[in-house]
Amino acid sequence: MAPRTPMGSGRFSGGVLLLWVLLGTRLSPAVAEVEGFGQDARTSPPVAMAMFNQTEQLVEETYTNLTQKCWDIFVEMMSNVTASELCEWKVISRPYSLLQACLEDLADHLRYGYPNALAEQYIFQSHHRYFHNCTLEHQVYFDPPEDVLLAMIIAPICLIPFLVTLVIWRSKDGKAQP
Repeated sequence: MAPRTPMGSGRFSGGVLLLWVLLGTRLSPAVAEVEGFGQDARTSPPVAMAMFNQTEQLVEETYTNLTQKCWDIFVEMMSNVTASELCEWKVISRPYSLLQACLEDLADHLRYGYPNALAEQYIFQSHHRYFHNCTLEHQVYFDPPEDVLLAMIIAPICLIPFLVTLVIWRSKDGKAQP
C-alpha cells in the first residue's frame, strides 16, 4: 500500500486536534459518571437519568462552542477571497468543504448526530453571507413534466399511422398525377 500523503494545511488539522484534546479532557468526568452507573448497584435510575441528561447537555454545549470555532476559521479563510471570486467554486470549495468537514467531524467525535440544526444554521449562514449573489451564467435545462413528456412521445407515434393511411388512400385514386 502506498504511504498516505498529508492533505491540506497543518494549521487546520492541528486546530481540530487541539479542540479534540480539549474536548476529551472536558468530557471525561461526565463519561466516568455515566460508565459508573452500570457498575454501582446502589445508584437509582432517576439519578442516572439526571447524569445522562447533564452529559447530553454538556455534549450539546461543547458542540455549540466548538462549531463556533469552525465558523471563525471559515470566516478567516473567506476574508482572503475577493468579492469577484466569491462565486468561483475553485476558490471557495476548500473553505466551504473544511467548514462542512469540521462540523461533521465534531459531531461524529461527540456522537451528536449529523446533520443537525446547528450545522445547518452555519451552512445557511455561509450561503446568506457570502454566496447569496451567485447566479448561474448558463441556463440550466430541466426535463418537462411527465404528462407533457408523454404527450410529446405519443403524438408522433399516433400521427405516423394516420399519415400512412392518408398516403395510401390518396394513391388509390387511380388518376395520374402530373
